[in-house]
Amino acid sequence: MHELKHTGAANADKLLRILVVTLIFSVMNGTMFNVALPAIGAEFSLLPSQVSWIMTSYMVLYAIGSVVFGKLADKYRLKDLLTYGLLVFAVGSIVGALANEFWVMIVGRILQAAGASVLPATAMIIPIRYFAPEKRGRALGTSAIGLALGGALGPVVSGLITSLGSWRMLFLFSLLPLLTLPFFRKYLDDEKGTAGSIDFLGGLLLSGTVACLLLAITQSSLLMLAGGAVLLVLFIARIRTATNPFIQPELFRNPNYVVGLLLTFIATAMSFSMTYITPQYLTALNELPPSSIGFVLTPAALAAAMLGRKGGKLADEHGNFTLVKTASLMLLLCFMLLSIFVGVSPYAIALILILGNLGQTFMSIAMSNTVSRTLTKEQTGVGMGLFSMLNFISGAIAMSLIGKILDNGSTTLRINPFVTNEGAYLYSNIFFVLVLLTLIVWGIYRVQFGAASTLSSSAVVSDISKQAK
Repeated sequence: MHELKHTGAANADKLLRILVVTLIFSVMNGTMFNVALPAIGAEFSLLPSQVSWIMTSYMVLYAIGSVVFGKLADKYRLKDLLTYGLLVFAVGSIVGALANEFWVMIVGRILQAAGASVLPATAMIIPIRYFAPEKRGRALGTSAIGLALGGALGPVVSGLITSLGSWRMLFLFSLLPLLTLPFFRKYLDDEKGTAGSIDFLGGLLLSGTVACLLLAITQSSLLMLAGGAVLLVLFIARIRTATNPFIQPELFRNPNYVVGLLLTFIATAMSFSMTYITPQYLTALNELPPSSIGFVLTPAALAAAMLGRKGGKLADEHGNFTLVKTASLMLLLCFMLLSIFVGVSPYAIALILILGNLGQTFMSIAMSNTVSRTLTKEQTGVGMGLFSMLNFISGAIAMSLIGKILDNGSTTLRINPFVTNEGAYLYSNIFFVLVLLTLIVWGIYRVQFGAASTLSSSAVVSDISKQAK
């Protein structure tokens, strides 16, 4: 076992590079279909509410799978989970490409999500398992490069593919991550977790709870919300009584972990809010076509990709709170400037968004790093799986709330006196709320983690090791 661990550590940098490539294609797969929705809806004669299931089905299964694979990673070899996940993802891609009916395409998307959901757990576990705490920030920063590049390239590649060929080519393009599988098999070690038998009933109850909650949010269904509440009660009862529960209740008795999840929830909601609302105001206020919107967003995504590793290095050398302060300052400037100047020249918006994307990337790195250090080795898989799952729930809630706000079209509440564009007040108010949320995240983080996380990573390694023991 010691030899295997040493081999895995020696291959850590190679694994990280492979992971980045895989994440690029994974994120692109999640965003590419947004551009193709109108074409798919026209081909199958679907209403907007029907065609939205292409994204909804993927998001629900992806969220559930992220925590399930996280739990499985506590017991099984990561290389085996990746093999099964990427193969299922490939099958889903083929099914979707060959679909001649809409329901068959949805089956393909479900299979894609069920397989691809192994990647969020992998993206968290590889930096934690293969990198020492004093180097973990750089590793998480490198992973962020894949996320940022995938977000930048997704709309551009999708636009090119759908304009030059059929939307079915998007499914075939999604087969490319399969090429990384031999490299994962080569460089991942054979280490298994020490978890006992898996509580499948508890996992099923958690999956049902998440599915009902996300469907309640995306479909505005009170019935789904009630069903989710019932399943949540049953899940809580199960983990309190089962001999070896799917999620150990002790995980939620860790105040640092719980507060870390809360801050992640708020920070992710802020991130999704800006990502979701930006195309909306660029269309409504600047009257830009979809192709031009992609080019406005690209500089910010590229900046995040190029500087993501710098953020991780900052956390390693000066502590996570330094990175949180830096991220918070960037987000504050971005949200304040957008609140004041929303609707101005797209060139100015592109520059302002660079601050926002960098802030989001740095905040994500800091939260991942902070939360990972609140967990013991045995809790890493499921703990970070819950962390990933929470991102999807937070994002769904944020997009649903903002969508309903934007449905109103206008507002009489005018918080920012500097706005000159009559139609911009609604967007300006939303960005002002995001300013307040940024201050809340900064304040709570400073109270809960500030004293310890102002130290560099190397200064707290020994303390972390003692806690793990």
